[in-house]
Amino acid sequence: MDWRVFAQQMASMARDLLAQETLGATLERITDSAVQLVEGCDAAGILILDGEKVHSLAPTDELVVESDRLQGQLREGPCFDAARPEYGERVFRIPDFTEEALRWPAFVPHARELGLGSMMGFLLYTREEELGALNLYSRSPGAFTEASETAGWLLASHAAVAFASARSDAQLREAINTRHMIGEAMGILMGRHNITEEQAFDILRTHSQKTNTKLRDIARRVCETGSPSR
Repeated sequence: MDWRVFAQQMASMARDLLAQETLGATLERITDSAVQLVEGCDAAGILILDGEKVHSLAPTDELVVESDRLQGQLREGPCFDAARPEYGERVFRIPDFTEEALRWPAFVPHARELGLGSMMGFLLYTREEELGALNLYSRSPGAFTEASETAGWLLASHAAVAFASARSDAQLREAINTRHMIGEAMGILMGRHNITEEQAFDILRTHSQKTNTKLRDIARRVCETGSPSR
């Protein structure tokens, strides 16, 4: 690998990541970059854990989704472990799926049937939070070298920062949109029932609590139908 060229590609990718307008676009740029920049990589994806649920984000191939689903079902695998920071490891590898499985013995035989030859998982983390795992796949056994692992780790480091930034931006936009929607719903109720802001908000909150529905969803219903009830 020509590390000078790789460094230039990484710098260009880092700029591109921060220029993406949505969280989804950022994640797709991350996984596309993995396939383009990491030697031996045929497919890539990001796995996150929501409690006990496994989610595949920005997969470049259906193989990624199938692998993530399998790891979620079996509760084991390099990407599944990489997304669980309690393991204390930041890189996981299965160099060759044709060899005997000394680790993840339930996952390896099934993954081999999916057509996997080798894979790596990298914890996506910043100083403040763990975000999930960036996972790289090859259909060929022994495809990933030490240089591939180094390149993957560098990519994951840049990706974690971009992921965290994009998610923060998305959360901020969601919070602003929710606030606007609640304000609009309160205005509708105030006008319809000739009540105060406090009384309008109490109506939204009461329906939220009684129906175990998020306040923003009650507000959206009011904006769409004029009533907090179905």
